[in-house]
Amino acid sequence: MSRAVCVFCGSRAGAPRDYRGLAADCGDRLVRAGWRVVYGGGDVGLMGALADAAIAAGGEVLGFMPERLLDREVGHRGISDLTVTADMFERKRLMIAGSDAFLALPGGLGTVDEVLDVVTLRQLGYHDHPVVLVDDHGFWRPFERLVEHVTGNGFADAGVLDLFTLAPDLDAALGVLGAGRR
Repeated sequence: MSRAVCVFCGSRAGAPRDYRGLAADCGDRLVRAGWRVVYGGGDVGLMGALADAAIAAGGEVLGFMPERLLDREVGHRGISDLTVTADMFERKRLMIAGSDAFLALPGGLGTVDEVLDVVTLRQLGYHDHPVVLVDDHGFWRPFERLVEHVTGNGFADAGVLDLFTLAPDLDAALGVLGAGRR
């Protein structure tokens, strides 16, 4: 069975830069490298672009969508499996439990929440899977600065910065996962 990577990304396309191409490239390349894609289940924004590309590449795509968001994020009906969850907490729990690695593309507050959750769970020893942030055009640098601020003020050990990798681009991120070009 192939390994599963959970991709966190936005339900919007982003602005002023459109990140859809990055999401589509990510979905395509993960599948071609043999990964199953786990994500939030949406058919819009970066989530939709990621899923569509992974499907087009012949991959298995597993989505998890809270019932309340089925209309807002338009649950993707073309993926391998769309699981409807009771709430956001169950969505994250199932996405995390079924994944061997975590990859974050740009996104909104939900994406930031998901990233912070998997980093914290790694810190507490609930998993030891890689957490990679695709820092396209410096998107994730403010997150890294926030973690540095927290450690600098004594609320976490400096070692928490080693719990995630800030990759400058998709090539570097996929390299960390061992999913680089074949």
